[in-house]
Amino acid sequence: MKAAVQANKMVPVTILTGFLGAGKTTLLKRILTEYHGRRIAVIENEFGPESIDNDLLVQDSEEEIVELSNGCVCCTVRGDLMRALDDLRIKREAGQLNFERVIIETTGMANPGPVCQTFFMDDEIADYYRLDAVITVVDAKHGMETLDKQEEAQKQVGFADRLLISKKDLVNEVDYQALRARLVHINPRASITPVHFGETDLAVLLDISGFNLNTILDIDPEFLAEVHPDAAHDHEHDHGHDHDHGHDHGHDHDHEGECGPACGHHHHDHHHAHHDDQIGAFVFRSNKAFDPERLEEFLGGIVQVYGPDLLRYKGILYLKGINRRMLFQGVHMMMGAEPGKPWLANEKPNTKMVFIGRKLPQDIFNQGLENCLV
Repeated sequence: MKAAVQANKMVPVTILTGFLGAGKTTLLKRILTEYHGRRIAVIENEFGPESIDNDLLVQDSEEEIVELSNGCVCCTVRGDLMRALDDLRIKREAGQLNFERVIIETTGMANPGPVCQTFFMDDEIADYYRLDAVITVVDAKHGMETLDKQEEAQKQVGFADRLLISKKDLVNEVDYQALRARLVHINPRASITPVHFGETDLAVLLDISGFNLNTILDIDPEFLAEVHPDAAHDHEHDHGHDHDHGHDHGHDHDHEGECGPACGHHHHDHHHAHHDDQIGAFVFRSNKAFDPERLEEFLGGIVQVYGPDLLRYKGILYLKGINRRMLFQGVHMMMGAEPGKPWLANEKPNTKMVFIGRKLPQDIFNQGLENCLV
């Protein structure tokens, strides 16, 4: 009875990550308490003082999988994540467990990369589970310091589809905006929402489809405005977060050629010049078509060389001889592409790609991609 599950029947998985003490567990408890009638399997990648309170548990046992009082299940991974997902699948197929979605809570120090890759590497897991999104919780009060000290924290930001900022009430607006600007620099494609865990709309956290190829490639307009001063105007869609910034963000440009040679930007030296983050992002855009074979060869080579340092990359591609957009994305060394909507008669076909990673040589990427244009 092991036929591959249809896409709409696949079990969606959310990876919940974030800085130590940022409030991941508080958020998780709230999801479990509030989602009556929605059965969730939680996989905890840590089993320590921060783990789910036993008062939520029906029985405190040595088992790997325990049932929670609200019909959810909690699974602690002491061993391998793949094995835990497989155990849950087998029990669900046998009718011993009933759940509709999985949330994986990683430790405060974990890099979400290997967790994401699990869903692309193993066929049985890839057929049964659909990776929905990575949600990263950032602590407004200690966020800057954590980002300065821990590259893992930068990776958690770089991998995110959604960034939730907790404890905003503990900092002033200037400090909040400085943190927000820094997060945009590291990851311009994740929406940023300040959260009060007591009142966050949980519906916006589940079913984000961040790993779907066909979701819009949304890049924070502020990031685009400073990378390409003329490019912000073509981003009218709302980004799902507060846009009432009437102030200067003071991004600096000393992140490894953030601007690119043609930018003509002079380098500012503002309040976040001293944050030389290892993880950063850049955008490649062109109105010319790619030669599909050259592009495939170039991307294949880039992924071989820089795969470990590439966190997330995603794009809408304009390819020669194809009258529709191609959607492409990758995690580390794994990438995929599929056809998207046809270009409309009044649309100018164009390419937009965003790369998020660790000290990526932007000039090599840009030059290589330029060479793949027709």
